Amino acid sequence: MMRFISWFGYMPNSIFIVLVPAVCLFIFKYKKEAVFVLLTLLAGVVSSLVKLLVNRPRPLPNLVRIIEKTRQQSFPSGHVLFYVVFFGFIAFLMYRLDRLPALIRWLTGISCLLLIFLVPISRIYLGAHWFTDVLAGFLLGILCLYALIYYYLKDTPSRL
Repeated sequence: MMRFISWFGYMPNSIFIVLVPAVCLFIFKYKKEAVFVLLTLLAGVVSSLVKLLVNRPRPLPNLVRIIEKTRQQSFPSGHVLFYVVFFGFIAFLMYRLDRLPALIRWLTGISCLLLIFLVPISRIYLGAHWFTDVLAGFLLGILCLYALIYYYLKDTPSRL
């Protein structure tokens, strides 16, 4: 189960996971939303830059049980950062796009929120990260998500 929760964050899965809703949004005339969904891929760039700057090693097998070996540095968790930005933005869109059927909006939004809150547990359980790695990924993800939503709303008329 924990491997499945983390599956969406591995390459090339994450690119496919972003492209599918972006293409669907574009087809259904939500062009701005499609572009912003594509921009969630920048979470990977942010994660990689911080990993290079901090250069913290992954947990070692003599300290924790490693179920899934990974290659990049540990801090911050790229999975958590990506999930917060991508699934957070999709959940935000499900709140915003009230022309979509309510059942789709609710199921998608709840699924996204579940993934956001389960992936930190998954990453620690799999032995890929320390708690501080996932906490940093979550906080950095919140900052990136805030910036994404800010720029999305900047030129969007209010719904009130």
